[in-house]
Order: sequence, then C-alpha cells, then structure tokens
Amino acid sequence: MTSATAADRPVRRRRAPIVITIVIVAALVVAFFVFAGVYADILWYDQLGFLQVLTTQWFAGGTMFLIGFLGMAVPVWVAIQVAYRSRPVYAKLNSQLDRYQQVIEPLRRLAMWGIPALLGLFAGVSSASRWQLTALWLNRTASGTTDPQFHFDTSFYLFELPFYHAVLGFASAVVLLALILGVATSYLYGAIRVNGREVLISKSARIQIAVTAGVYLLLQAVSIWLDQYSTVTDANANITGPAYTDVHATIPGRAILAGAALFVAILFFITAFVGRWRFPLVGTALLIIAALIAGSLYPWVVQRFQVDPSEKSLETPYIQRNIDLTRKAFGVDEVKETNYDATTDAEPGALRSDADTTASIRIIDPAVVTDTYKQLEQFRQYYQFPAKMDVDRYTVDGKSQDAVVAVRDLDLEGLNDAQSWVNTSVVYTHGYGLVAAYGNQRSADGQPVFMESGIPSTGVLGDFQPRVYFGENSPTYSIVGAPKGTTPVELDYPSGDQGSDQKYTTFSGNGGPKLDNVFKKLVYALKFQSQEIFLSDSVNDDSQILYDRDPTLRVQKVAPYLTLDSDPYPSVVDGRIVWIVDGYTTSDNYPYSTKVSMGRAVEDTETPAASFANDDVNYIRNSVKATVDAYDGKVTLYAWDDKDPLLKTWEKVYPSTVKPMSSMSGALMSHVRYPSDMFKVQRMILGRYHVTDPGSFYSRNDAWVTPDDPNSAQNDTKLQPPYFLTLQMPGQQNPAFSLYSTFIPESNAAKSRNVLTGYLAADADAGSTAGKKSADYGSLRLLTLPKTDTVPGPGQVQANFDADATVSQQLNLLRQGSSTVINGNLLTLPVGGGLLYVQPVYVKSKGSTSYPLLQKVLVSFGDQIAFEDTLDASLDVLFGGDSGAAAGDQGSETTPPSTGTDQPSTGTPTTGVPTTGDPEKDAQLKQLASQAQQQLKDKDAALKSGDFAAYGVADAALAKTVSQMISLLGQ
Repeated sequence: MTSATAADRPVRRRRAPIVITIVIVAALVVAFFVFAGVYADILWYDQLGFLQVLTTQWFAGGTMFLIGFLGMAVPVWVAIQVAYRSRPVYAKLNSQLDRYQQVIEPLRRLAMWGIPALLGLFAGVSSASRWQLTALWLNRTASGTTDPQFHFDTSFYLFELPFYHAVLGFASAVVLLALILGVATSYLYGAIRVNGREVLISKSARIQIAVTAGVYLLLQAVSIWLDQYSTVTDANANITGPAYTDVHATIPGRAILAGAALFVAILFFITAFVGRWRFPLVGTALLIIAALIAGSLYPWVVQRFQVDPSEKSLETPYIQRNIDLTRKAFGVDEVKETNYDATTDAEPGALRSDADTTASIRIIDPAVVTDTYKQLEQFRQYYQFPAKMDVDRYTVDGKSQDAVVAVRDLDLEGLNDAQSWVNTSVVYTHGYGLVAAYGNQRSADGQPVFMESGIPSTGVLGDFQPRVYFGENSPTYSIVGAPKGTTPVELDYPSGDQGSDQKYTTFSGNGGPKLDNVFKKLVYALKFQSQEIFLSDSVNDDSQILYDRDPTLRVQKVAPYLTLDSDPYPSVVDGRIVWIVDGYTTSDNYPYSTKVSMGRAVEDTETPAASFANDDVNYIRNSVKATVDAYDGKVTLYAWDDKDPLLKTWEKVYPSTVKPMSSMSGALMSHVRYPSDMFKVQRMILGRYHVTDPGSFYSRNDAWVTPDDPNSAQNDTKLQPPYFLTLQMPGQQNPAFSLYSTFIPESNAAKSRNVLTGYLAADADAGSTAGKKSADYGSLRLLTLPKTDTVPGPGQVQANFDADATVSQQLNLLRQGSSTVINGNLLTLPVGGGLLYVQPVYVKSKGSTSYPLLQKVLVSFGDQIAFEDTLDASLDVLFGGDSGAAAGDQGSETTPPSTGTDQPSTGTPTTGVPTTGDPEKDAQLKQLASQAQQQLKDKDAALKSGDFAAYGVADAALAKTVSQMISLLGQ
C-alpha cells in the first residue's frame, strides 16, 4: 500500500498543471463570451448614437454596487473584528464552546473576511439593481404642485421618499446583521457568558452591543417618522391617501412612536457607558406596547366609534382630495363634460348638420381585413401583414382621409424548404412598401379602395423610401451592404408581367454595426451562435448587421425609463416610412391618487393581457413621442410633455438623448395621434372619477365601466377597444381625428344593464404646424347621457341586430354557399342629436384562398335598425328615406387602376381580367370572367325576388368559377 501510494504521487503532480490549465482555459472562454456580448452592446448603442445610455447604466450600476458592497461589508467586518479583538484573554469557557472554537478556529480568518465579503456581494447586487432610485433623487425636479396633507411638493413623493426608504432599509439591514454577528462572535469567544439564569457581558461587548442597538433604533425612529408620509399612497377602503382615521390617529401615532423609538435609542447609548440594561429593555418593551396601541388599537377605536357612524360626512374632505389628485395624476382634470340629451327617434334629415362626420365614417375594420390585404397585396409567400391593421390619416386633395394602413413585412417562414442561411440572412432582408386603404370607402364587390398599394408602391402618398428593414416582424438579424459596384444580392421585390423576375438592391443606409474586421465577425458569430457570420464570403468589410429591429424594442433599449404603448404604427413622413411609438413616464407614488393596473386597463379584444403583474401606476404622462425609421432604424425621441417632472429628471440622467418638440416637422405632427393605451387608462379612471361630488362618489351610485366587445367570445369576454374616427363632437366647430370609447353602468353579471351612460372622446389630431401642437390636441370630451332615457349600449345593439327577423333572414342567406359572416367593429357616433351605431358586415367563403369582403352595413339609431349594401343606403333607410347627409361609400363603386407596370399579376386585381402570359389560359380566364359576371347578376336577381334556393345555386356556381380562375392563375 505504501509503495503504491508513493507511485501515485508523480502522476498526481503531472495531472495538477493539466487541471489548472483546463480551468484557466474554461474561464477565459466564458470571459470571452461575456466580453463578446458586452462589446456587441457597445457597437449597437454606438451605431445608433445612444452609447451614453449604456455607459450611464454601467457607471451608475457599478458605482451603486461598490457603495452597496462597501456599505455592507465594512460595518459587518468592523463588528466582527471589534468583538474578536476585545474578547477576554482568560475567559473560562464550557466544554461545548471549546469544541466550537476547535472547529471554527482553523477557518476563523477565512470567515472573518469571507462572511463580510459574501454579504457585501449580495448587497452590492441589490444596490446596483436599484440605481435608478439614486439617479432620480440626485436629479430630482420640482413639479410645482403640493399635496394637501403635508404641503410638500409632489416631487418629494416621486423622487425623495422612495430613496429615503431604500437607504433606511439598507442601513437597517446592515446594522442588524452587524449586531447579530457581533453578538455571535462575543458569545463564541467568551465576552458573553450564560451562567444559569445570569448573563455576564464584558464591558467591551456591552459597549458594542448597546451602541449598535441604539443605532438600529435610531434608524427605526427615522423610518417610522417617514412612514407617516407614506400614508399619502396607501389604499383605504374607499380612497387612496390618508382619510379621517389616518389624519387624526395613524399619522399622529407614528410621530409619537418615532419619538419613543428615539428615546429608547438614547437609553441604549446611555447603557453603553453606565452598564445598566434595565432601562433600555423596559423601554423596548414599552415601545412594543406603544406600537400596538398607537399603531393599531387607537386607529381602530377612532374608525369604529367615531368614523363609521358618520363616515360619509367625516370622509368628505379626504374623498375630495382623492378625486382632485387622481384626476390630475391621470390627466383627466380638464375633461370637458357635457350633458347630452340623446334622442332615440330617427327623423328624416337628422344627419344634415353632421354631414362632415357622416362622410368620414370608417367602414373598413382594421381587425378584419388582414386576410383581404394578404390576398390582394401580399403577392409572395415571403411577405406578410400584421394580424391587425393600424388607423392613420392622410390629406388627399386637400381633405383629411382616415386610412387603414400596414407595412408589407418579411416572413421567412414563407420560404419553406428554401430557408438556407444565405437566403434568410443575406438575400431576404427587408419588407417592401406601405399599403393604405380609404377607411370610408369600398369597391363594388366589397374590397377596400386603396390609396397606396402595389409593388412598386404607387398611389396618392407621393414618393417615399418603401423598403422596410426595421419592422414588427423583421428577421432576427440580416447582413446587408456591399462595396460600390458589386452586384446586388438583396431581393428587393418581384417584378415582371408574371412576377418571375426579381429586382435586387443593396442597403445604403447606416442601420447596424459594421462587420469590417475579423474580431467583429467573431463577436457576432458568438452572439448569434452562427459560424456562417465568421466564415461566409457573403460577409465583407462593408457589411452591416441589422438586429433588434422591432421598433418598440429599439425605443425601449434607448429609453429604458419609458413605458411604451402597445400599438406602434407606421406612417409616411417626409419621404420615409417611420414607426411612431408613444412613450409614457409613470409612477405609483403620486399622493392621494388611486392606483390602477396598467396591464388590466389596456387589455381588450385587440390588446392581450400583459405578461407581468406588478404594473400598478397612479400617475401617467405621454411625455415622449418616438420615431423609428423603417429603412435605417434611426431612433429619435421628442419631448412631447416638457412640463412633466419625471421626464425632466430623466433628461438630466440621460442628457442630450431627447429632442425638443420644436424639432418635429409639420409632416410628422400631422401623423401624431393620441395614444390608445393612455386613453384606456383614462377611461378606466373616469369610470369612477367622472363623479366629482364626494357624496355621490362615496355612495358609488353612478359608477361606469367600459362595455364588453359585443363580438368577443361568450366564454372569454374582453373589453371593447377604443376606435379612431374622424368625427365632430357636440361643441366642436369642425370634425377632428379622434379616439373614442363608451360607458355603461357598473353592475354585477346578474343585474347588468347594457345602456349607454357616457361617451368619451379625445382629440387625437396634433395639427400640421412644425414643432407646435394643435390647441385642441388631447382635449377630452365626455358626454353624459340622461339617466331617465334608455339609450341602448353596444351589447344591447348587437343583440338587437342578431334578433331582428329581417337581418337574421338576410344573414342566413349570406351564409349559404359555404360562406362565413363576420361582424366588424361596432362604431358609435354622436350624430343626429342621438347615438348612431354602425357595423360593417363581411362575408368570407370557406375556401383556403378566400378573404373577407364587405357586403352589408348594419346601422341603428334608438330602437330602429337598417341593413343595406352600403352605409349610404342604410342611413337613408334608417332615417325615413333621407338621412340628410351622404356617407363616404356612396360613390365607391370602382377601385383605382393597376398600381404600376412592375406589379405582379399573381395577386387578385381590383379591375379587369388577370392574365398569365399563356394565350390558352388567358382565353379560359376571359370566358370564366364572363360566367362570373352572369352568376353575379343571377345572385342579385334571386335576392331581389326572394328566391333563396336560386340564390344558393348561383352562389355555389360563382364559387366554383372563382376557384377555377384561381387554379389557372397558379394560386
């Protein structure tokens, strides 16, 4: 055994350097991977011009880590060292402590340094993660508004109080750990001995423990004192903020407790010198009793015997505070409320005074026509449109027109088995064009009427850069760019009569970090786990790598302090497609303001539930408008609310990152709109806080809620989203692009009443003057309907539509021939002295290449209903044969001509007969087109005569003919 052991020693000695080498190499590899990620971030931020955002976070986080590490490690180390060095030299220990010392002594030096270092590490990480609190405190900006209880500027609650609480919490943890470890060390080395019932403490240990305990109680005294200010954001039974009991019991009680804690702290300091523990221990016991009495018992007595019997009268001034400051915090304090005595009688000519609004009613539903856009404008399987279109407006022939818009983005999944690295990363790099349709028009067969369409893009929007390298569905990364004179390899768009030719391009912007050396190629090969980036000859010194391309993500990375709107939208601005993103500054520390869950407030049928739960806010401002260039990804931040103290403070933290509103062009201003998420939060607040009388608010006899979307599934009801429309509210001089929502009474499911109680609209048009908002932009107008009359709400109107015998009969007819009927968005408009409901009805066949076509329009006013082929006809029928105004779809029987000579003919054209280039197939197509025209006439004739069987036969024949045409076209 001895010789074998001796023989193993050289082997072990030879293995040791190998193991050490492997460990070092592994550590270097891990370090390089970490460095590669860090360096890639530097390149990304630097290329975008926001490197200081990254360096500020690093510097601030590193500084706070160091402060947290030293702030924890040094006091703990001092406490252990003082206890150890002042230990009794000849202390007589019991046998158990002797055994503990024998075990611990070999590790004593490591423990004395390791324990403080480990605790310091945890404290440093915690401090670094909360560097924003310190940054906001150091750069705080006064708001100019004071709270009604303590008369502090609200900035004290936004910036200072959270910081002071964080500092006190950290300091209390440090002192408590120092006390515990000091006591443990003193006990282990005999400075504290337990002899029966007697506890013997050495002088040095007594001084250390008493002083540390005194410091801890001193910190608690300050913390309790600050807790009285925290009551301004505490929620009570009825309101947020201090109510009667808080003001007259809780707040004074905390002030008394703070004084008591200070007194007990002084007793501990005295004990350090006089050596008598009786007084501080008795004081501590009395402090606990006082905390129970002043903190719990006395407030309960005041609430139970003084407030509850007269709650309404005693709480009135505090409810008023909550109402006023909640409305101010959410920006609804200047809402213009009007009593709207809505009529329910549809009289002839009732819409004559609302002709401009009627002509602008949007009948194209952006949530329904996605499949229509795909069939008419997608052209290739490697393009896609979003699940929901956006609503914008453009000036056409001097008149503002609502438009349903979307970019034609890239879809690499459409390449199927052609998804090679070269194709997905080098060839297919960008989408192409913005497609826009008139919101108030449709063609004779129910298709949208496009104001901008085709490849290349043509229409009324003028010349603009159509390439979309940065979109909501762009690839994870693309490698673009090449030396001048090089043959382009990036697919631009399909071209030629058959779409079989391809146009190619080379990216010429500055959209991403350059891969101009081997090291950068290696860094990004590691980042994206792709050796092709390093090895491929498609990557050259002029290549750029584009990534993090989603516009919301790009804005979030350069402005991490913003909460971003869930609905960025594309617009053509100054010859470019840009994404416009709304940014909010939020807080949950505004005094006397009620908190709401932002995720819950914005959730509806168009916006899914937020993935995070901790999103309560009680203050919000749309402080920033951001743009992201769809071609080169450039991010620009504009200060939209330059009076917001939160934005002012963040601008000090990140200087020169936000441009003033004066830098915004007139073209950009004309496409800025009121943000939908903020509007949703405001409508939730106004559901209760439209009531400004404290007595009514307390009784909660006039609370409202947003109605459920009548088109949502019965087993999964969601709120009805707000809608963008151009309309003229009562009191407005002219129609304006607006965002609106409705209210119904708050009630439980068993006693729900779906009658309209309120109508809220926000002026969403910022005007077109460079750097200056329209005076009316953001104006909130609330129509309050009389409680004596019953105006049906959206759910009740939808139920009336579904129950109407005539409507039901026609819908059943539309469902024949394997067709599906789709109800569009149910719009509500305050016109004709009442509320007009408009709902487009789409029909979609069940074939794989079918798409929704707008076939009918439902309208309702009061208890009357009309259901015709066009909105104009429906309104005339509804209002006794003459509505008094023309709708925008009365002349939209044809669509614009073909959109350019290079447009591929594989999409379904809007006019004429498509061609394939094959004379035989073209002749068949022409014959089938004639058959289709006759079958359409047969359907119309059958419908007019009421012969539903003949209608079904003609519809089936038409479907077969269209299927044959699609087959000939190769789709």
